[in-house]
Amino acid sequence: MVDDCNCRISDLNQINNQRLYPLLRQIVQKNYFRFFPINLKKSCQFWPQDGQCSLQTCAIKACSLETLPENLREKFNSNKPSERINTKQDETNQVECPTTDTNSSLGLVDKNLSEEHKQTIEDWMKFDDMKSENFCDVDDETSTELEYIDLLINIERYTGYSGVSTQRIWSAIYNENCFFLPDSIPYYNLRQKRLNANKMCLEGRTFYRLVSGLHSSISIHLCAQYFFPIKNGGYTGLDGRWAPNLDEFKNRFDPETTGGEGPTWLKNLYFIYLIELRAIYKARDYLESQKYFTGNETDDLHTKKLITDHLLKEIEPFSNRFNENDLFQDGNEQLKIEFKEHFHNISRIIDCVGCDKCKLWGKLQIQALGTSLKILFAENPIQLQRSELVSLINGFTQLSTSIYRLEHTFKTCLTKHTEL
Repeated sequence: MVDDCNCRISDLNQINNQRLYPLLRQIVQKNYFRFFPINLKKSCQFWPQDGQCSLQTCAIKACSLETLPENLREKFNSNKPSERINTKQDETNQVECPTTDTNSSLGLVDKNLSEEHKQTIEDWMKFDDMKSENFCDVDDETSTELEYIDLLINIERYTGYSGVSTQRIWSAIYNENCFFLPDSIPYYNLRQKRLNANKMCLEGRTFYRLVSGLHSSISIHLCAQYFFPIKNGGYTGLDGRWAPNLDEFKNRFDPETTGGEGPTWLKNLYFIYLIELRAIYKARDYLESQKYFTGNETDDLHTKKLITDHLLKEIEPFSNRFNENDLFQDGNEQLKIEFKEHFHNISRIIDCVGCDKCKLWGKLQIQALGTSLKILFAENPIQLQRSELVSLINGFTQLSTSIYRLEHTFKTCLTKHTEL
């Protein structure tokens, strides 16, 4: 059973892997859900920005065009110097600008959009402006640094970003934001110790399991799309192969390497899956009212049909397995405010991620979860801006993909322990 939900994991595996996963993959390839607006240049508010990923293409200090490999010069020639290639150093990891024999692109976000796509997005924005003046994240939407990223050519996978910097991110997310008991042990710094979530209040358990489930999903994506460089060929992101890394998956989730916690973390993936599924269904009236405007009437109608006639009908049987009305009872408004503040804090922590591709998917999935919570606890009729809707469907698709990967990629790892 999924903790705090009236649902069996085996039932979720069946509906997700056989019905929802293929459907969601079709939906997110539609132009309406393909492009995500994001500001990747927000500064870190919590500590000096450091710890860029070990690859040159993940950091932020501009290198001159002359230092780029010849085959990358044309690719970056039309961009600003800061967008060509980045590097940064911290106390533990020094990264130099690439020399002409380096062919590194593993961590790059491909920001190239065709002129046709740029014009189409401009038309979408005009349409949204006429339709509604409600913007959830005004700063980003109006920022001159806002960019549209094509999610189909920037999939979530391993980038080489790891070490002290990633540990700092996750440590801050867990230890500074979760609702711990007064005598509890910080979660991330002591992975071998159990955090007795069952002794927390329901709100605390819910918040912790949402963060843990998202963490598990991200880890599964990185393990499923892992880069293996050619022998003695260096870690360039080009010379090698992409494949599942079973050893890395075991290291992250095997009870023997996680103090018995790995299976619990995987169960939390199903918990956040049910939360976002519940939110999508609760917003069904809003979703059915949308035009999914891209300017292509045939494609827009097909997108709407996929959402209203297929997705909403498929998720309906599981839409009431979590009851958000159990939270924040007895008029405990302060706890609700604290819950929201913690979540906003996590959104700001993601700005400290030192890898653009990791930041892209981190921000999208945090926004998807935030949009879900906004829907579940809305006191007024639901109003979403386009970026919230795009993140909601793509974020749920990422969770769906992770569950699919457990069955089709990592099944041999899971059969070792019956509790998995």
